[in-house]
Amino acid sequence: MTASTTRRPFTARTRTSRLTAVGAIAVAGALMLTGCGDQTDGAKQKKGDTPSAPAAPAAPLADKLPQTIRDKGVIKVGSDIAYPPVEFKDASGKVVGIDPDIADALSKQLGVRFEFENGTFDSLLTGLRSKRYDIAMSAMTDTKDRQNGIDSETGKKVGEGVDFVDYFTAGVSIYTKKGDDKGIKTWADLCGKKLVVQRGTVSEDLAKAETAKCVKAKKGKITIEAFDNDQQAQTRLRAGGADAGSADFPVALHAQLTSGGGKDFQIVGEQVEAAPYGIAVAKQNAQLRDAIQAALDAIVKTGEYQKILAKWKAESGAVTEAKINSGS
Repeated sequence: MTASTTRRPFTARTRTSRLTAVGAIAVAGALMLTGCGDQTDGAKQKKGDTPSAPAAPAAPLADKLPQTIRDKGVIKVGSDIAYPPVEFKDASGKVVGIDPDIADALSKQLGVRFEFENGTFDSLLTGLRSKRYDIAMSAMTDTKDRQNGIDSETGKKVGEGVDFVDYFTAGVSIYTKKGDDKGIKTWADLCGKKLVVQRGTVSEDLAKAETAKCVKAKKGKITIEAFDNDQQAQTRLRAGGADAGSADFPVALHAQLTSGGGKDFQIVGEQVEAAPYGIAVAKQNAQLRDAIQAALDAIVKTGEYQKILAKWKAESGAVTEAKINSGS
């Protein structure tokens, strides 16, 4: 009922009208109360009806997260977003790939957003230690050295180390220009050749170990050229600036299938050093680590995890459960 914008003087006629209105309101009120009683009774479950199931929570594992994360509503993810198909930007600039899709699935379980922030691969663990990121998720191989904060090249302690929630398995592959493999089939065939890799990766570690063997066997060292991201390494090889490249198998396969419409590269030999990818979490953040593990196990159980890998042709790396620090 809209109130009048004009006030009228109080008269006897007005008083009579009000008394009549009061009576009408009383009757209407009684009817409304009766009606309400009928509605309440009608809403009651009838005998023999099947009880309705309670609504499922929107985020079934939200209570496993640290309260600070729940309050923020976001998990900040450090990632090198130039590693297709694991994580990269599409033509519109959107972050896509295996890791972002898995993160989206985890967000439904945990009730918070996963916000990817770009960084060079070899700086991600430093960013995690400085609390710039809550986690690092970037096709990062779970190794004992990373768990313990050891520099794999020098053997020296460089930080506290991290815990890993392992969610995928991948080996390392060698790839060359298509139709021009330079006689390369194995890592031993790289002696005396030039190899491009991404800095700070297992590919670089393997190349350094292999070149030591080459020198010992007097076959000529491997010339290793390391780049900030794998896209730069591929560009160098594509232009003829190297004999071969090395990357994790899903990345090498994606390059073989997509670069130049499938005409630029080919994988040579078998993948080696199969190891788990892990989501890195600071040692002191065990509650967040365990919440992510529970969420990963949940999407494996629902089948959403397997659908994501199938979308990116990466089913061969699927795990059946999320493990903590299973790398060696």
